[in-house]
Amino acid sequence: MNSNRNIRIWIPAFMLAGFLLIYLPLCGQTSTVQFPTADKVMITADLYVNKPATAPFIILFHQAQYSRGEYLETAPKLNELGFNCMAVDLRSGDNVNGIENKTHRFADSLGLETRYIDSYNDMRMAVSYVKKKYPGAKIIVFGSSYSASLAIKLAADYPNGISGVVAFSPSDNFSKFGWNREIIQMSASRIKCPVFIASATNEKEQWEKIFDAIPVAAKTAFTPASGGVHGSKTLWKAFPESTQYWQALKAFLARF
Repeated sequence: MNSNRNIRIWIPAFMLAGFLLIYLPLCGQTSTVQFPTADKVMITADLYVNKPATAPFIILFHQAQYSRGEYLETAPKLNELGFNCMAVDLRSGDNVNGIENKTHRFADSLGLETRYIDSYNDMRMAVSYVKKKYPGAKIIVFGSSYSASLAIKLAADYPNGISGVVAFSPSDNFSKFGWNREIIQMSASRIKCPVFIASATNEKEQWEKIFDAIPVAAKTAFTPASGGVHGSKTLWKAFPESTQYWQALKAFLARF
């Protein structure tokens, strides 16, 4: 008998489909979704959903010149902590980790502005999308650099829809776009949910007043003794301080 003979097993299509529906989420597979904004831009986002629909949900926003690819490494780790996630391409951005920012490309093709402030409504729509698809989930907005600042504003503007904020390297740097030069600090003073702010050590002065303005007791600020890098990429294992950031972030997220 030939022990190397190939054995073929026929599996009915309906059984295979059911297997995939069960197996893929358990493996943490991502799926890409799109949804429109009021000005007809299609937002592209990656879903990292492998928990029940009622699990707390983190919406991940990238830094300047980046894309949803900023969270290729971070989102699966957040899954391991018990969170569903969605990494969003905002119209102000470009490429990172080999992932093109498709929202930026779409907005640019329509001749629309792609400044930092133009991404604010993209973030609003992302929250609305998650609220509709996962109505029982608490929503945490998670920003990096300019989107960290806008996440603070978003939580202040929509206190009933957002349960927490994670902000890596926020600052008040929107006056060049015609906004109040202290708009993020002013927004912080209206926040009602828990907030986590972190950055590189040399960036602390940029957000201290923002942090001090937050009136809730459930707020956390973190910088390592030295080092760190700008934005949420400081969580990437390539950076030596990443373990310290993860420890602080895990302690904050445990409340959800």
